[in-house]
Amino acid sequence: MHSNRRHPGAGEGSRPGAPGSTTRRRFALGTAAALALPFGARAQAFPARPIRYICPWPAGGSTDAVIRAFAESAGKILGQQVIVDNKGGAGGLLGANELVNARPDGYTLSQLPHGVFRIPHMQKVQFDVLKDFTWIACLTGYTFGLVVPADSPLKSIADLVAYAKANPEKLTYGHTGIGTSPHLAVEEFAMRAGIKLTHVPFKGNADNMQAILGGHVMAASDATGWGPHVQAGKLRLLATYGSKRTKRWPEVPTLDELGYKTVSDSPFGVCGPKGMEPAVVRTLHDAFRKTLDDPAVIATLEKFDQTIITMDTETYTRFARDTFAAEKATIERLGLAAKT
Repeated sequence: MHSNRRHPGAGEGSRPGAPGSTTRRRFALGTAAALALPFGARAQAFPARPIRYICPWPAGGSTDAVIRAFAESAGKILGQQVIVDNKGGAGGLLGANELVNARPDGYTLSQLPHGVFRIPHMQKVQFDVLKDFTWIACLTGYTFGLVVPADSPLKSIADLVAYAKANPEKLTYGHTGIGTSPHLAVEEFAMRAGIKLTHVPFKGNADNMQAILGGHVMAASDATGWGPHVQAGKLRLLATYGSKRTKRWPEVPTLDELGYKTVSDSPFGVCGPKGMEPAVVRTLHDAFRKTLDDPAVIATLEKFDQTIITMDTETYTRFARDTFAAEKATIERLGLAAKT
């Protein structure tokens, strides 16, 4: 009696158009879809593993502290750890260099400091600022200032200018790398003041502070990693570079109000490689923007006198384009443009 039973794959059931053929095809397709669904769902559930957030400065500096605060807060919001990876050196460009070769899956992010808009006008770099990055969200900006040792005879910017005019190129100042804001702001000030200084580049804030505290340079231009040393009476703050005075040091003038037309705050946040999925960009944007509601993040920003400067992805992208063009003019004005 088994001889009359049709087996799958035999007789008319295997012929195209046979009644059993359609049923089996539907079953096969349904099974394939069911098997594929969990994998597809997992692929869309971003983030599914830890995210790397590159800090292109050495550990221990003010930027490192701020980025770690953002990373810890964002990790809680995203439900995945955000791991800070320090890549100091090259004027803050090592994060940009890594993003060029990173997969655009949202798992590799970096701070892109203001130097990425300037240094390409000064020397050859590995990236195209306008094509190689996704500008996810801007979150904050620096307070920069010029400090000298507390026992320095230079009590004010006027003293510094007078000394530099009497001793061209003898006044040394440290900064965080050629083409960075602490470097370019002082060069702009020096040009407007009619003085010549000797700049000494370091990898980041921590190294710069060690140099001035150790007496290896006469002054230092940097973000507010000098704050604790000013508070402790080890360093004297001569001027800041913002458009207005800081809350913590309201008695200290800005270079702008002193007549040198120098303003710098260098907004930054979080960026990724080009070609990221819009949904992933939105997830990261929203998470990092929410970090600005975290009391721990606000406390860290206040500790380093960093203001909140927010830009969404579209605005941050436009800012990058406009700033790249503006910095070209600045570099050319200072005579620092690469020779072609």
